[in-house]
Amino acid sequence: MTPAEMARLHAASFTLPPPWSEAEISATLASPFSFALTEGAGFLLGQVVAGEAELLTIAVAPAARGQGAGRALVAAFLSQARQRGAETAFLEVAETNAAARALYIAAGFVQTGRRKAYYRSPSQVIDALVMARSL
Repeated sequence: MTPAEMARLHAASFTLPPPWSEAEISATLASPFSFALTEGAGFLLGQVVAGEAELLTIAVAPAARGQGAGRALVAAFLSQARQRGAETAFLEVAETNAAARALYIAAGFVQTGRRKAYYRSPSQVIDALVMARSL
C-alpha cells in the first residue's frame, strides 16, 4: 500500500483525530525507526525507539471492519516491535472510540494515562487515553 493509498484510507476512516496526509505518512516512513504493516483493507504505522514501541495510527476501511484486519494488524505490530527490540508498547486512542479500545484491551493493553482535550475540532473536544503493555 502506497502512502497515497494509506492517506485515502485514513481519510475514509477518520474525521477526528484528523486524517494523516500522504506527506505526513511519507515523512513518518522515511524514519529508520518507523514501519508500516498492511492487512487486507487496512494498515498500521508504528515505530520503535529506545526499547519503546508506539502504535502511531491504524486504519481499516469502514466496509471491512469487524472481519479481523485490525486484530491481525495489532498482533503483527506487537511481533514487529519485539523483533525490533521493544520491551514495551504504547498508543493513544480517542476516549470515544469504543471499538478501538476493545481491540487494544483484547491485545493486552491497559490504560495508563489520559491526555485531556487531546483531539480537537470546531465541534468536538475529546480526551486521548494512553494505553500500554509490556512485550
